[in-house]
Amino acid sequence: MDLSGIIEIATATHPGMVRSHNEDSIAADAAAGLAVLADGMGGYNAGEVASGIAVAMISAELKKALAARGEDFDIAAAERLVGEHAVRANNAIYQASQNQAQYAGMGTTLVVALLHDNTLVVGHIGDSRLYRFREGRLEQVTRDHSLLQEQIDSGLITREQARHSQNKNLVTRAVGIDPDVEAEVHSHPVLPGDIYLLCSDGLNDMVTDEDMELTLGSLQANLPLAAEQLVQQANDNGGRDNVSVILVRVLKGFPARAGLVDRLKSWFR
Repeated sequence: MDLSGIIEIATATHPGMVRSHNEDSIAADAAAGLAVLADGMGGYNAGEVASGIAVAMISAELKKALAARGEDFDIAAAERLVGEHAVRANNAIYQASQNQAQYAGMGTTLVVALLHDNTLVVGHIGDSRLYRFREGRLEQVTRDHSLLQEQIDSGLITREQARHSQNKNLVTRAVGIDPDVEAEVHSHPVLPGDIYLLCSDGLNDMVTDEDMELTLGSLQANLPLAAEQLVQQANDNGGRDNVSVILVRVLKGFPARAGLVDRLKSWFR
């Protein structure tokens, strides 16, 4: 199903005010209902390579798989596709890091959003996030795979203490670091008017959820400006990391048409 005219996407990325180059990678395709964001890590340029491999592989191969299936797939199949292609990206990055000394230890975080049949399928690894802005309220949808999140969950620190912690960049799961990794994949019902925000931690480390909510609330009519303003806020607050943003607005419902199998079943009911 072509989602052009049904969803609107705006993107923005910047190296920040401290780093000399940008190790984030992003890709988005409104027609496919797909957005992918990765935040690389590793030695000189290796993080950029890892995030680039993840985003290029996942966006290209997912679009190919979706085109081959048409609309004859359900949400469970969409979840499997997201998980499987995250694993393939992990294998490619891990093998490159093992075979080329300059890429040793490289890896990347990942967040993937796929819209199908009035549903958002989100898969993530690491601490890149997806938020939902609905009816004026911003809510974090993904849960970080990080040491800080584990400390919050165990009650060792509060969320406010976590904002000022020195351990912000310690992820407990990443793409390409180990031979095996599993993406956390969930599905969420979508409503017209929803705005979904995918971001690297360069945004949420520099800008509070409350300020992100205010920005989306005031600039939601101009999605490209909202994306640029979020990045600018991160830089104005210090820009200590690369910062990337993908905004996805749902303009109207997009139920999948019944596939061939479903139509055949309906004839015999």
